[in-house]
Amino acid sequence: MDKVGCYPFMAEPFHCDFSGRLFMGHLGNHMLNAADFHSTDRGFGMRYLLTIQRSWVLSRLAIEMDEMPKMYTKFNVETWVESAMRYFTSRNFAVVDEAGKVYGYGRSIWAMIDTESRQPTDIYAIDNGAIDNWIVKDKECPIDKGGRVKMSDNAERVRTIDTYYNDVDINGHINSVKYIEHVLDLWDLDWYREHQIKRFEIAYVAEAHAGDRLSFYVEKEEGTFNIRICKDDDVEVCRSKVKFIKV
Repeated sequence: MDKVGCYPFMAEPFHCDFSGRLFMGHLGNHMLNAADFHSTDRGFGMRYLLTIQRSWVLSRLAIEMDEMPKMYTKFNVETWVESAMRYFTSRNFAVVDEAGKVYGYGRSIWAMIDTESRQPTDIYAIDNGAIDNWIVKDKECPIDKGGRVKMSDNAERVRTIDTYYNDVDINGHINSVKYIEHVLDLWDLDWYREHQIKRFEIAYVAEAHAGDRLSFYVEKEEGTFNIRICKDDDVEVCRSKVKFIKV
């Protein structure tokens, strides 16, 4: 089996925005699905992990796109493991059409947790560290890994929302992609008529659950927007950075 997985998707019409291009949130979902398909086929996916009270959780995600696939476009998400450590592994993505055109790339960092204690657990305890057999070091992912999103105490709180059933995923906490959607909803349609997302980053800090109220704080810095999300008790749950370019 190839170390690099390649999985077909389509920009379905109801997964596209008013411009007829794939929503960033749905692209994020496709990347996470590709990650699960890849890891499941190779013996360290969610299907197996849940039987031993383990699960993958997304820690960081960065997506950088030259353009988003248009409605009805068929494309592939390629994914591969770049490196692994005891508690974290890095996984990359490439979004490519059937003719080989590259739309963009993604980088992600994942932790494996114990589903009962909710604490990180040793990735190398799974099948005697077999994840090392699937590491690819010579495939290019030419986008920045990103870093900590810096924010001051002067960030403006721009929105507070409630969370519900549809926000919660298989791990019982607010879904990783739902945060992406909520962040991108901070700008209105008029903004998106003149701008497209060039790069999106998000780093998850703590869990939030259904019923938590999420507050969004925004700061602008050199053409990018930095966002901090906190839940009711002012505990920070994640940070995000969005870079737009003019259409």
